[in-house]
Amino acid sequence: MTGDQKTVAIGAASGIATMIVAVWLLQLVLPRPATANPLDYAVSWNAFAALPLFFTLAAIGNARFKSEAIDPTLGKDSPKMIIDGRVADNTLQQFALFAVATLALAVNLPPERLNVVGAAAIVFVAMRLAFWAGYRIRPVYRAFGFAGTAYLNLALLAAALWLAIA
Repeated sequence: MTGDQKTVAIGAASGIATMIVAVWLLQLVLPRPATANPLDYAVSWNAFAALPLFFTLAAIGNARFKSEAIDPTLGKDSPKMIIDGRVADNTLQQFALFAVATLALAVNLPPERLNVVGAAAIVFVAMRLAFWAGYRIRPVYRAFGFAGTAYLNLALLAAALWLAIA
């Protein structure tokens, strides 16, 4: 295993562990939803979870406005803009999975457990920001946030499917 592969493996494992612990702790402290409609609750948290996507798009737009890359067809993107574009692409992909998973989970969870959706949204945002920061520092450092998000989505999808068929 190369040094970069070890860095990614350690980052991914620690991202997954952090995600699990954070969701568990947050669902213990978040209040029960005030609404009786689980979709209302999930959609509200999904709006919060969309913030990292907005932040990346704003960063790209602002960087383009302030540089020669204002015309994206000229190929004058800075390395930061290229990274931010990749982060935006991946964040959109991850958010699509997150939105579907949380909506499906919300309609299948008992009301007293619905705050798991809020906990997941908070962790999603934190992991997306960690992904972005890690990518900017050194691309292999994105593994922490990527794995924390990807495995969060996998767990949410698996739970939603399990509850739907159980």
